[in-house]
Amino acid sequence: MQKSVLKRALGLGTDVADGVRIEGESIIVAAGPRRAAPRCPVRGRRCDGYDALPARRWRAPDAGSARCYVERAPRRVERPEHGVKAGAVPWARTPSSRFTSAFGDQVAWLAPHMRRMPEFVELSRKVRRKRGGILRSIALGVSNARVEAVNNKIKVAIRQGYGFRNADDLIALIMLRCSDPRPALPGRATA
Repeated sequence: MQKSVLKRALGLGTDVADGVRIEGESIIVAAGPRRAAPRCPVRGRRCDGYDALPARRWRAPDAGSARCYVERAPRRVERPEHGVKAGAVPWARTPSSRFTSAFGDQVAWLAPHMRRMPEFVELSRKVRRKRGGILRSIALGVSNARVEAVNNKIKVAIRQGYGFRNADDLIALIMLRCSDPRPALPGRATA
């Protein structure tokens, strides 16, 4: 009963749910083919199996707050007219897809509805405005964390230095805080 409900909820089609396990915050559903011969991904006809690939995961619709994945070791098939190709799986539209059809349908339904929500509208505007910086940050693997840390140290120093009569003293305090000096103290080994 439980496996048939799971099979229908995930859209496993002709495959069977072999088992379920939890990894961290994710639910992994192991799926396997029935005894039927594998199918060609191009025409859907039965064909000879070639070999088995390592296990892959397809993202499925979430189960409550947990992410859900379907896991299976797909088989490669051989057809004279197409050669060797990855076999079709019933829950994905194409063999190279990383998502189940049910997940794709859910995302396609949510996309137009989210455009009307003010939170998502504001987020999309920010992403569009900062797109270049976001892409550069991802490509270079650099963030502005150090700059923000120095800015925070300067703000704290200014707050603590309120009332200094001389701006040079405030600048000296900021330089002392931000330069991270480690002077050798008498009677102690330097680190």
